[in-house]
Amino acid sequence: MPPILLAVDKSYPKGLMWFRRDLRVDDNAALYHALRNCRQVVCAFVFDRAILDALPRVDRRVEFIRESLVELDAELRALGGGLIVRHAVAEDEIAPLARALDVQAVFANRDDQPDALARDAKVFGALANAGIAFHTHKDQAVFERDELLTQTGQPYTVFTPYRRAWLAKVDAFYLKPYPARGYADALAPAPEKFGAPVPTLAEIGFEPSNLAELDIPTGSQGAAALVGDFFQRIDRYDTARDYPAVRGPSYLGVHLRFGTVSIRQLAGMAHQLSQQGGAGAATWLGELIWRDFYFQILAHHPHVAEGGESRSFRPEYDKIQWHHGKHADLLFDAWCQGQTGYPLVDAAMAQINQSGYMHNRLRMVAASFLCKDLGLDWRRGERYFALHLNDFELSSNNGGWQWASSSGCDAQPYFRIFNPVTQSERFDPEGKFIRRYLPQLAKLPNAAIHAPWTAKPLELEAAGVKLGENYPKPIVDHAEARERTLQRYGVVRQALDKRKGSA
Repeated sequence: MPPILLAVDKSYPKGLMWFRRDLRVDDNAALYHALRNCRQVVCAFVFDRAILDALPRVDRRVEFIRESLVELDAELRALGGGLIVRHAVAEDEIAPLARALDVQAVFANRDDQPDALARDAKVFGALANAGIAFHTHKDQAVFERDELLTQTGQPYTVFTPYRRAWLAKVDAFYLKPYPARGYADALAPAPEKFGAPVPTLAEIGFEPSNLAELDIPTGSQGAAALVGDFFQRIDRYDTARDYPAVRGPSYLGVHLRFGTVSIRQLAGMAHQLSQQGGAGAATWLGELIWRDFYFQILAHHPHVAEGGESRSFRPEYDKIQWHHGKHADLLFDAWCQGQTGYPLVDAAMAQINQSGYMHNRLRMVAASFLCKDLGLDWRRGERYFALHLNDFELSSNNGGWQWASSSGCDAQPYFRIFNPVTQSERFDPEGKFIRRYLPQLAKLPNAAIHAPWTAKPLELEAAGVKLGENYPKPIVDHAEARERTLQRYGVVRQALDKRKGSA
């Protein structure tokens, strides 16, 4: 039996639901409020040329969005509505579209990325000039903006107390889903002149990627399948998550990124299991809390990723002299192409280049190697991940890179430098992950696969490995690079010592 819903006074005759990073019907905050407050609701999505025109013509994320929109459109049609899909500059398109549809209000879920805030400010102004209201709602996070502050009213900059505050505040109210489907009778089909199907990739100027080949599920149905799979094995997450050859992660990052699954649903399930003593669920819930943490860091400290050029959260780290010039460019290219001579790093880069995904442990290893072995500016790696990760999230990507380079809030100490060989030996002990992505090393024995340059000549010959030919020699010596890094970070140590002395 469907839920019995109370009658609601409708504030507007007609509204527009603007889908963005929330490509689902269920538990969608803005859609729920639109349906509750409007007698009729028309739905739209804009392939934003301000974003898309800067991307390569083959991009898995664009294809993921497109396939998810096809499912969303079908679901909305089944409920009596549909989806208008435009290919335009969103900040120029929404107000004219709202006027053409004769709506009195536009509803959307909030996005605190600096570019998104600037876009929404322009849309707000254009809509206000037309006498149309613009309502935004929290949907990406459990807690956002000023919802969690210290006792002195300041935003948290250290994760552990933030996590404690998050867990102390969260309850059924914050995790309760929005029953949008229960008010779907307000959905209206798009007027005939707007009723074109979701455009093909070619129609928006893109070519197919290997998304289907990789069997990456799209849309709400794909997300639901992954949720079902993950929660059957979440009990092992706390131990399995560190081993890249094991099916340990949730693989839900891209679905969280584009909102084909609700953060409230995931956090609610994990919170319930963690309260029952599930160590795996508690660990994964901690990862979701990190996500909220980085959202609020970006909201309160937009300088970390503003204007297309990130700055260090801790300004003394911007004084570091990173390696630059032609040789630095060659090192960076070797890192990008997975040609560093360190197998775990190279396999990680092969994974992201081939699939748009990189295991979380390896994101830390690859980032540490770029900054602290190669001495390259972390922003170069941040931009590379932003271009290639299917689940790229500005706040988390920036936070992760600043953590690895020690320049961010609650980051690892500058003198903590991952050893790529010992990381490999510990987290890929049998070399299964390395063999999957570096088949040229597959026949090396386990003892040699983590550092092929240490293998005996007969081992290399038997495995068909020719260092410098079919697999590179190490482009840096880790021990020497570590010493150079400690010297490079000396400027930070001096700044910290000076600050202590003046305190």
